[in-house]
Amino acid sequence: MRLRLAGIRRALIVAPHPDDEIIGAAGLIRRLKTIGAAVSVVIVSDGGASHPGSRRWPRARLVAERRRESRRALLMLGVSARDLRCLALPDGDLPRHVGDAVRHLRRLSAGADLIVGPAADDAHPDHRAVAAALDRLPGRARRLSYRVWPPRRRGDVQGLTLPVPGGSAFKRLLIARHRTQLGAIRDDPAGFAIAAHELRAFAQPIERFGGAR
Repeated sequence: MRLRLAGIRRALIVAPHPDDEIIGAAGLIRRLKTIGAAVSVVIVSDGGASHPGSRRWPRARLVAERRRESRRALLMLGVSARDLRCLALPDGDLPRHVGDAVRHLRRLSAGADLIVGPAADDAHPDHRAVAAALDRLPGRARRLSYRVWPPRRRGDVQGLTLPVPGGSAFKRLLIARHRTQLGAIRDDPAGFAIAAHELRAFAQPIERFGGAR
């Protein structure tokens, strides 16, 4: 079923980690900007836990770079740095900080008529924690959810669908801005990197969302 966005004036996109906003909702963000909606993005965690064993990329450097990566990718979608908020809660420990997330998100979501965030059944505990925080927000804003983990298989038609402007190639280009998550950090063999099959799944030309049409 096709996602309809008529009447949306202000949208809040919430990401557990830097890059989830692109993986989950890049096409949606671009479409919202096209129809003239104001779009704000909130990244809840600091993104600093992906390469704990790297000596070249200590946590402070990694956190700063991941924030820059999100800025670069969002700028390609028409979202400026002033519309990005980074809460810098501890990556990998968000289940213990749901209350903190609720407090921040309550303030930042005021006036939004669309709130988009991770699915409650996402396989990553940080994502589920952010979904729980969003579930505690007051108000009547329309809610949509995206799932990142596990990546959706090609051909999955469940939920509301939205074509990505520019298709797979454009979405892959956006994800590529997050180079720290694509193998650029080489001195931590146990560090995280998006695998090739995951990148293919993330860069599908159709985004899917849970929620009311």
